[in-house]
Amino acid sequence: MVTHQELVSCVGWTTAEELYSCSDDHQIVKWNLLTSETTQIVKLPDDIYPIDFHWFPKSLGVKKQTQAESFVLTSSDGKFHLISKLGRVEKSIEAHCGAVLAGRWNYEGTALVTVGEDGQIKIWSKTGMLRSTLAQQGTPVYSVAWGPDSEKVLYTAGKQLIIKPLQPNAKVLQWKAHDGIILKVDWNSVNDLILSAGEDCKYKVWDSYGRPLYNSQPHEHPITSVAWAPDGELFAVGSFHTLRLCDKTGWSYALEKPNTGSIFNIAWSIDGTQIAGACGNGHVVFAHVVEQHWEWKNFQVTLTKRRAMQVRNVLNDAVDLLEFRDRVIKASLNYAHLVVSTSLQCYVFSTKNWNTPIIFDLKEGTVSLILQAERHFLLVDGSSIYLYSYEGRFISSPKFPGMRTDILNAQTVSLSNDTIAIRDKADEKIIFLFEASTGKPLGDGKFLSHKNEILEIALDQKGLTNDRKIAFIDKNRDLCITSVKRFGKEEQIIKLGTMVHTLAWNDTCNILCGLQDTRFIVWYYPNTVYVDRDILPKTLYERDASEFSKNPHIVSFVGNQVTIRRADGSLVHISISPYPAILHEYVSSSKWEDAVRLCRFVKEQTMWACLAAMAVANRDMTTAEIAYAAIGEIDKVQYINSIKSLPSKESKMAHILLFSGNIQEAEIVLLQAGLVYQAIQININLYNWERALELAVKYKTHVDTVLAYRQKFLETFGKQETNKRYLHYAEGGQTGLEEPQEEERR
Repeated sequence: MVTHQELVSCVGWTTAEELYSCSDDHQIVKWNLLTSETTQIVKLPDDIYPIDFHWFPKSLGVKKQTQAESFVLTSSDGKFHLISKLGRVEKSIEAHCGAVLAGRWNYEGTALVTVGEDGQIKIWSKTGMLRSTLAQQGTPVYSVAWGPDSEKVLYTAGKQLIIKPLQPNAKVLQWKAHDGIILKVDWNSVNDLILSAGEDCKYKVWDSYGRPLYNSQPHEHPITSVAWAPDGELFAVGSFHTLRLCDKTGWSYALEKPNTGSIFNIAWSIDGTQIAGACGNGHVVFAHVVEQHWEWKNFQVTLTKRRAMQVRNVLNDAVDLLEFRDRVIKASLNYAHLVVSTSLQCYVFSTKNWNTPIIFDLKEGTVSLILQAERHFLLVDGSSIYLYSYEGRFISSPKFPGMRTDILNAQTVSLSNDTIAIRDKADEKIIFLFEASTGKPLGDGKFLSHKNEILEIALDQKGLTNDRKIAFIDKNRDLCITSVKRFGKEEQIIKLGTMVHTLAWNDTCNILCGLQDTRFIVWYYPNTVYVDRDILPKTLYERDASEFSKNPHIVSFVGNQVTIRRADGSLVHISISPYPAILHEYVSSSKWEDAVRLCRFVKEQTMWACLAAMAVANRDMTTAEIAYAAIGEIDKVQYINSIKSLPSKESKMAHILLFSGNIQEAEIVLLQAGLVYQAIQININLYNWERALELAVKYKTHVDTVLAYRQKFLETFGKQETNKRYLHYAEGGQTGLEEPQEEERR
C-alpha cells in the first residue's frame, strides 16, 4: 500500500472507481476503489510541490479520445505541468511569478485558465501556448472556475468575486462576497449557480448575477473547499475535521467529522455518487451519497446502501428490499413506476410488483437525469437523450443542433405522453419541441420562441395531443402559457401571472399550481385564457404562502396534494380541493349534466367559472349558459342566447369562435360555408372597416352596404371620409381598379 507522508493538496477521478491524488511528498498516487489498491504513478522532482490539478475533460459524447488522457498539475515553482495518465510529464510551462494556485480546463478542453500568487489570470491553449492575460489583480488569486458556456471566468480577489468574460470590453461583474479572503469557488454548468468559501468560516451560494441565494452560519474553522456535484443537485463543503453535504439551495443534509485535518480539495466522481477529499494529515477521505429518498403517493423509497434500496408502503407498512448488481446512480418514482439507473443498467419496477423489474443495458453509465410521464420515461446521459417505455422498449432519441446533454436538468426539459420539450442552452429564449414517438421536431418543425430568456418549462400531462400546452417562467418571473402544436399560424404566448418562482402541472388533470410572490396559486383551468380571459381570475384558488419563507420550491403535484420544499429543506404538504379534478374528468368524457350537478353541490364560484370556460371550449352552449348565469355574467348569457337562435350550424360555430375572441377563425368558418354577408357583417360590427371592404370587393357583393354602414358611422362622430379606398368606391369606382389602389395604400 502506497500512502502519502505529507499533506494531500489535490484529488481527481478518472473513472467512477479510480482516483489520483497529489501530495507535498511529491508523489502522485492512483487509488483503485474496487480492489482497494494504491500505486505510485510518478515521483515529482523535490522542488515541485503540487497545488491543484484537473483532468482533461472527456470529450462530450465522442468515444474516440483524440488527446490521450492527461491532466494539468499546477505547482509552487510558478509552472504548470501537462502529465499523461501514465505519469509522464509531457510539458512544463513557466506561467506565473510565485506559485500557480489553480488551473482549470474549459468544458470543451480547448482552453486552460491558470491563476497565481502574482494576481494574474492567464488563458492558455490546450498545448500550453499563452493566449492572453485576462486580468491582473494586486492580490493572490486562490481559485478560478469557468462559466457554463466556457465564455466567462470566475475568480477570487481577496474578499471579492469577479466574473470576467473572455471577450475584450465586455462588462465585468464584481461584488464583495465574504468578510475574509475567499479560498475556493465553483460554478456549476447545470444549475448556473456559484459556490464560494472563505476565511470568514462561511460558504455561500450565488446566482450568476452575483445575487446571494444562501449564506451559511459561521463555522469554527475557515472553509477550505467547496465542490458541486456534476448534476448541480448537491454540493460538498470541506473544513478542518469537517465534511458537509448540502442541497443546491444551501441547507445541509449531512455533517461528518472525519479525522482529516483540513480538507483542501474535494472531487466528485463523474456519476455524482461519491466524493474524495484531499486531507491535511496526508489521508484521502472517501464518502458515498446514501439515504436519498423518493416519495410517490403511499410509497417511500430510500437508498440504504450503494447497491440497495428499501421500499416502504405506508398504508400497510410492507417493506421490500431491492438489490442491484452495480452502484445506484439515479432514480425516479412517479406514475406508479420506479426507474433506477446503475452504472451499467436501467431497472424499471412497477409499484404493483417489486419482485420482477424490467432490466436493460445502458449505452453509457452516467445517467444525469430521469424524467417520467404516464406512458414512458426519459433518460439523459453525457451524450444523448433516450425515451423508453415502461416495458423497457427504446422509443426515440431527439437531437437538435448544438445539443449539450450534460447541462440539462428538470427545469429545462419537460416530458408528456406525446411531447418532449427542451429549453435551448445556446439561446435561452428558445424551446425545442419533439414528438415523443419519433423524436422528430413537432408539427412543421418550428421551435417556440419567446421575447425573454426562459428559466423553467413544464408540459401539461393530460388531454388530447392537439390541445397540449406548455407553461414556462421567464427571466422577469412572468408565467406564460402557449400551445405546443404550431402549424404556420403564430400561436399566442399568453401571460398567466407575474412574480412566479416555481410551477408544477398536476399528474392526472391539467391543473397548474405555482408560488407567486407570497401567494400559493392554483389555476384550475389555465385554458380559460384561450376561451374567455375575463373570467380567468374567477377560476383561481389563492392562499397565503408566507409560511414557506423565501425561495420555496414545488417538488410535486400528485392527485390533490402539492409538496413544497422550503428553503431550510423541510417538506410542506398542501391539499387542494378534489372537486376541480372531478370536474375535469366529467368534461373530458362529456358528462355535462354530471358536471352541472357537481357545481350545484359544491356551490363555489371557481367551479362554475371553470365549467363556463370548459363548456365554451367544447362548444356546449347550453351548459355554458347555465354556468355563466351562476357567476352573474348576464351579458354573456344574453349573447349565448342570441347564438342559440341563429339559423345555421356554421353561423353558430362562428359566433362561438367570436365569443372566445377568435375573429379570423370565425370569418374563415363563414366564408367556407358561403356566408359572405355574415363574414362582412362581423367585421363591420367590430369596426374592422378595411377588412369589411376588402371582403365585399373580393366577393363582389354588398359593397354598397359596407359604404352605407361606414357613412352612418362617420356621421355619428361628425367626421369626413379620409380612407382612399372608401373614397374610390364611394365615387363609383370599379372593382377592377383595386390593384393600383392596393399599391397606393401600401
